[in-house]
Amino acid sequence: MASFSTTPSVFVSQEEFNGFHAIDRELYTLLVITLFRDPAEAMQIMALWLWLEHKGFHNVVKKMLSLPHFLINELADEAVACLKFIASETALSHETTSGDNIPLIQSLMEKEISFQFFLDNRQMARLEVTEIVNEVCVRAMGDIMQQANQDFVLPPTTSFHLPAVQPRNGTTTTTAAAANNNNNNNNNGAIDRENGVHPDDRTMFITFSKGYPVYEWEMREFFTRTYGDCIESLHMQDVQANEQSLFARIVFRKASTIDVILNGVTKAKFTINGKHVWMRKFVPKRTKFMMQRQLPILPTSLFD
Repeated sequence: MASFSTTPSVFVSQEEFNGFHAIDRELYTLLVITLFRDPAEAMQIMALWLWLEHKGFHNVVKKMLSLPHFLINELADEAVACLKFIASETALSHETTSGDNIPLIQSLMEKEISFQFFLDNRQMARLEVTEIVNEVCVRAMGDIMQQANQDFVLPPTTSFHLPAVQPRNGTTTTTAAAANNNNNNNNNGAIDRENGVHPDDRTMFITFSKGYPVYEWEMREFFTRTYGDCIESLHMQDVQANEQSLFARIVFRKASTIDVILNGVTKAKFTINGKHVWMRKFVPKRTKFMMQRQLPILPTSLFD
C-alpha cells in the first residue's frame, strides 16, 4: 500500500511540515477550538477528508473552509457517519448506502459520492484512513489537539468502539398527507416566548438534493399548507442567481412544531413538489459545557 506520509526522504522540520498542512491545521483548529468537537474524533474526520482528496475528490478542505461554521459542523457529523460505516462489518441495504444519507458531502463534491462508494472501498479506507491519522494528522495537528484537550474534562473511559451504522438514526420519510395527520396536535401561532424558548431551539436545518433545486416559495407553501402559520423566518443559502441553494434554516414560531415534524426520529425526509428535502434540528455552535458532559472518547486509531 502506498504511504500517505508527506515526509520525503530528506529531513523536513516540524515548521515546514506544519506549513505544508496549513489549511488542514486551520480546519482542524476550527473543529476543535471554535466548534468544540472532540479532538480525537476531529482528527479522524480530517483523515477521512484527506483520504477523499487522495481518491480524486479535489480541494475538499479548501472548499469547507469557505463555508459557514454551522455547515462545517453538519459536514463533520456526516463524516462521522462515514467513519462508522467503513468501520462496520454489517451488510446494509441499498437505501442505507445511497447518497441520501450524506446530502451535504454529496453536494460538496464535484462527482457522485454515497455510502456505496465507501462500501466498495471499505477495507482500503480502514487501512488508509488509519495510516493518514498516524503518519500525517498526529504530526501536523498534534499540538492543536493537545491545546484543545486542555479545555475538556474527559470522562473516565479508555476506549470507544464504533457501533454498526444505522439508517441515519431512524430517518423517516414523510409526505404532506402524512404530515397533515399530525397537524391537529400542533398549535402554532404566537411566537413561543411564554417558556423563553431561544430561536436556536425552534430552528431546523434543511438540505436539498444537488440538481433538484427547491425554492423559498415552495418551502413556505409546503409548511404553511401542512402545519399552518408556523414559520417565523426562513433563511435560504445565499447563492448567485444561476446557482442552487443546497441548504436552508427555518425558525418556527413554536418549538413543538419540530417535535411534530420529526415524530420521534432525528432526521425526517420530505417530498416537496417531487423533490426530496431532509430536515433535522439545528445544532448551534457547541459549548464547552455541552462537550464536557457528552464528549465521546475514541481510540487513537479508529479501527483498533
